[in-house]
Amino acid sequence: MMSNYKLVYRITVITAAVFIALLVGAAIIIAVGGDVFETYWIILSMPFKNFRSLCEVFTRMIPLMIIALGICVSSRCGINNIGAEGQMHMGVIAACAVAFAVQGLPRIIAIPACILAAALAGGAYGFIPGFLKAKLEVSELLSTVMLNYAASLFYNFCIRVPLRDPNDATGTPMSARLPDNTILTKFFRGTSFHGGIILALILVVVIYILLFRTTWGYKMRAAGASARAARYGGINVPMYLIIAMCISGACAGMAGATELMGVQTRAMENITSGYGFSGIVVALFASLHPIAVIPAAFFFGILLYSQVNLQILTSVPPNLVQTIQGVIILIIVSLQMIINNPYSQERFRRRFFSNQIKDIKEAK
Repeated sequence: MMSNYKLVYRITVITAAVFIALLVGAAIIIAVGGDVFETYWIILSMPFKNFRSLCEVFTRMIPLMIIALGICVSSRCGINNIGAEGQMHMGVIAACAVAFAVQGLPRIIAIPACILAAALAGGAYGFIPGFLKAKLEVSELLSTVMLNYAASLFYNFCIRVPLRDPNDATGTPMSARLPDNTILTKFFRGTSFHGGIILALILVVVIYILLFRTTWGYKMRAAGASARAARYGGINVPMYLIIAMCISGACAGMAGATELMGVQTRAMENITSGYGFSGIVVALFASLHPIAVIPAAFFFGILLYSQVNLQILTSVPPNLVQTIQGVIILIIVSLQMIINNPYSQERFRRRFFSNQIKDIKEAK
């Protein structure tokens, strides 16, 4: 327990951030004339009303987890990826195009081919801001946001021209339905919970091993902790910045593929549903730790699912959930100085772990 006091400290600060965000949310609910307790009860209880509702939460967890894992890699390396939305769009385009190309092949070949194509497309799109940052010192915040717009426009062009369903008579821009051999299997009849969760859990393990059990991960974290010291230690910081952004982009691309192949089954407008930005919140909420991404994604999956319930059951606008997400990320970012402050960590240790220190000394 003594060695984990920093983890306990981080969890305490993040929990305080959530509590503050809920207080702010309560003030907003009161301002719009809603009932605070009823609103929060609906947000927290409705996902557990029945098994189908819980599966809807799990479905929303999948892209959140995959994107957040990529954000963990880039942020640990010291580069902020705000471009997951655009990288997700590129992944959807690639997965959709390959899906029609592998029509008729066995599922064991077709599905990995689509996911791999999405990863390559997202990684290639992540390479651009990574290269600009590493070689030309271009702000990744600016480049990733601008690339989001470019990807969105390119995606809208694709579903209107090259990927558009030729048999659609509604006039809605979208692709044809994916071939059956490229659609992810649903775990339970009547739910949207699909096999993408397997990919997400595998990536949790892979990213954890990469960051904390490999030399590459150590060098990435060293570059993120202090680029100057890392360079002095012989680490090629620009190279690892590019690699981190490629990995982050690849994760976003795969998230797009799972949403396309597991939920929508065709490329259409607004397919990303803001997951690219919500994934950033999940990663920060998880304190950039791959394992902690799982409960963080579950929590935000509940919030995203509750948007529909708020719209149906209350007079509170469903955008309240997005407001709470925004407040959480603002507070967590604001509290980063407290989370990373060694003096505050030491005070926390002395205040809550001093008795354990005495017990250890007495035992010796």
